[in-house]
Amino acid sequence: MPATPRPLGTALPAVFPIGLGCMGMSEFYGPADDAESLATLAHALERGVQLFDTADTYGLGANEALLGRFIADGGRARRERMVLATKFGIVRASGAYERRLDNSPAYIRAACEASLKRLGVERIDLYYCHRRDPAVPIEDVVGAMAELVAAGKVRALGLSEVSADTLRRAHAVHPIAALQSEYSLWTREPEREMLPLCAELGTAFVAYSPLGRAFLTGALDTARLAADDFRAHNPRFQGAAAQANTALVDALGDLARDWGLTSAQLALAWLLHRQPHVLPIPGTRRRARLDENVSAAAITLDAGQMARIQAVLDAHPVQGARYPDAGWAGVEAKNT
Repeated sequence: MPATPRPLGTALPAVFPIGLGCMGMSEFYGPADDAESLATLAHALERGVQLFDTADTYGLGANEALLGRFIADGGRARRERMVLATKFGIVRASGAYERRLDNSPAYIRAACEASLKRLGVERIDLYYCHRRDPAVPIEDVVGAMAELVAAGKVRALGLSEVSADTLRRAHAVHPIAALQSEYSLWTREPEREMLPLCAELGTAFVAYSPLGRAFLTGALDTARLAADDFRAHNPRFQGAAAQANTALVDALGDLARDWGLTSAQLALAWLLHRQPHVLPIPGTRRRARLDENVSAAAITLDAGQMARIQAVLDAHPVQGARYPDAGWAGVEAKNT
């Protein structure tokens, strides 16, 4: 049965329920393989994926440039099939994970121009404030972003990892098409406030790391993570926390096998069944993994299955923070 498209605000078309997070193609998860990544991007379009998510900080511009190359290779016809999302606000030095934030109107304008150039497009479909600098009023941030819409450089606006209060204030200045935050079987805090508020405002909830940075797939060996892999320094992937979280993943894997699913498919199908305005954007560089992920859009979980998943979650509380200290910069609710 074909997957029903999900809304992405009012200024953008409804899209296939599962998007593609492109970050890992350029940084954080080991060496890049541009040839395989380009093949995966093409395969994603073939499978019906429409929402492609990047940011100017991923690979310090390299990820946007990769997407720009992909778009240029396919011409206008390819571009018209894509909803292209990128972000501004995180400033890093080469080779460093630590970052500073810049939400100043001048920086927003400059960052947008730089992203347009790297992507090779005339307009960004969805432009996010990646992380919020509390020193700059959100009204000023969104006001500057709205000027980009008026100038025809951006179609719709988004925010990432902000509080409910910030989202409400921002939406009063200009409609916010999408709110992006981490949401998965092991990160459920958005259910408290953000998911209900997004439903109220007509804002799509874009769930990044819906597979727990691959931990929830059951296929990740944390002992073999490379030193330059972000996850090697993530509290949830270390020591006793990793052992406890492995027990959770193993229990979920047992359910998946009973139902003829992979662990990744169970995790994504669960998200899609939680709320109709949730859009997961799992990341992958491999076509086989993309096929596995995309197929979750056609999976139906009944009330009994959802209850069994909840019982596993209740029995295995998640251990460890979702970011190391440096990763919390600009995240407004640090308990999420």
